[in-house]
Amino acid sequence: MIEHLTYLSAAQELRPPYLQPSALVRAKQLDRLDAHCRHFIARAPLVIVGSSDPERGHDVSPRGDAPGFVRVLDSGHLAIPDRPGNNRLDTIENLLANPAIGLLFIIPGIDELLRVNGNARLTGSLPLLESMSVGGKVPKLAIVVTVTEAFLHCSKALKRARLWRDDYRLDRAAFPTLGRMLADQISSPDVGLIEARIEADARDNLY
Repeated sequence: MIEHLTYLSAAQELRPPYLQPSALVRAKQLDRLDAHCRHFIARAPLVIVGSSDPERGHDVSPRGDAPGFVRVLDSGHLAIPDRPGNNRLDTIENLLANPAIGLLFIIPGIDELLRVNGNARLTGSLPLLESMSVGGKVPKLAIVVTVTEAFLHCSKALKRARLWRDDYRLDRAAFPTLGRMLADQISSPDVGLIEARIEADARDNLY
């Protein structure tokens, strides 16, 4: 099928199938975090982080914790703690090479999203990190974002996905475990060992 596809190559080919954005859509883009943006961030337990590097390419990574884990410092800045992950450091290495960052905040049960774009810096400043500690465990770094754009995103995508309904929810038993998938991908017979390591890491290294 791929060999029969045709592709767009110029900007003038892009607009004809689409309506022009409405005045409301154009006006809703802010250059700061207003009260509604702050309220959204304070209630969001999940943010998706987009970054890129000229050589490594693009990356999208989730960051999640209790609502309020992303700290609004003022109307132009927010901070995201870097909790333990897979230690690949894709996002933070990208941000050192290219500070441009895109954020997508998600609140369970709410179909609207909040998009924030800006420029990021990494800090190891202890006062900020200690204020983000959980159970006495301090994050190693924080991503401080200078906001350049912030706007509420319409609900159509999440409504189509029926994300907060049970229509497309899978029984966990009907889907392979992460250990099973990784074992297949790396051609390892040690599924049980891999799953035990995943479980121990999630239990012991959450913060």
